[in-house]
Amino acid sequence: MLSYRHAFHAGNHADVLKHFIELRLLRHLAQKDKPFWYIDTHAGAGCYALDSGYALQNAEYETGISRLWDRDDLPLPLADYVELVRKINPDGQLKLYPGSPMLAAKVLREQDRMRLFEMHPADSVLLQKNFSTRGSRVLIQSSDGFTALKALLPPPPKRALVFIDPPYEDKQDYRRVVTALGQGLKRFATGIYALWYPQLPRPDSIELPAQLKLLPANSWLHVTLSVCGPGEGSPGMQGSGMFVLNPSWGLRTTLQQVMPYLVDHLGQDEHADFVLEYQEKPGHSHPGS
Repeated sequence: MLSYRHAFHAGNHADVLKHFIELRLLRHLAQKDKPFWYIDTHAGAGCYALDSGYALQNAEYETGISRLWDRDDLPLPLADYVELVRKINPDGQLKLYPGSPMLAAKVLREQDRMRLFEMHPADSVLLQKNFSTRGSRVLIQSSDGFTALKALLPPPPKRALVFIDPPYEDKQDYRRVVTALGQGLKRFATGIYALWYPQLPRPDSIELPAQLKLLPANSWLHVTLSVCGPGEGSPGMQGSGMFVLNPSWGLRTTLQQVMPYLVDHLGQDEHADFVLEYQEKPGHSHPGS
């Protein structure tokens, strides 16, 4: 099924959560001179126009990045994310929103590498166009990121962020993310894996976190941002979650600071809330070394 286009949802509350966390993980890896890889299994088009086309149909960015755009009281980690979005809007007007690969490109250094996958034929063409000047550091394939991931792990530098953000248009995606993460950990146990999923009133979505907690990672972090009560969101999505295997040191503390702010400013009704869970095996070292 290839009807999903992320442009309809670009910049919404779910993008704010997933891309803010993505940026914190990338900043962590970039603290050391050692190279790392960024692997994106569902890269999308890379960048999205907010003032034309699909994004205008539902204007979901108005429930997300737009609510943070002009604020002067952002917590510093959140301000870092908003400032990065500002860099692709140099005239100060919110017209473009960076997808996960474009956001990563703003952080990666000369020694780092990107591996991007996108199956939708139209978005794959746009992705190639958006990264046409990036050279050999960026490899893009119009293929299934779940399948391609097996051949990439472990990456040569033994440091990587694997970002998994499927559309869940096909309910098999819920099963496939658990399988992909389990196989990934067998090949590359110390990698950082970040998975986004929607909060929907359906068993596949509700049961996913419990399945992810059973994976043999050294540590995991699970955070959800609910912006409204069940049945109130569009289309039935009341929020979303991020599940991070082998999260970077300090991410939990950062989220404890930022999540109440996001609830206050992205929440749509009295049911807005967040959940933050964390588990670590005794004696393990944090990734990114």
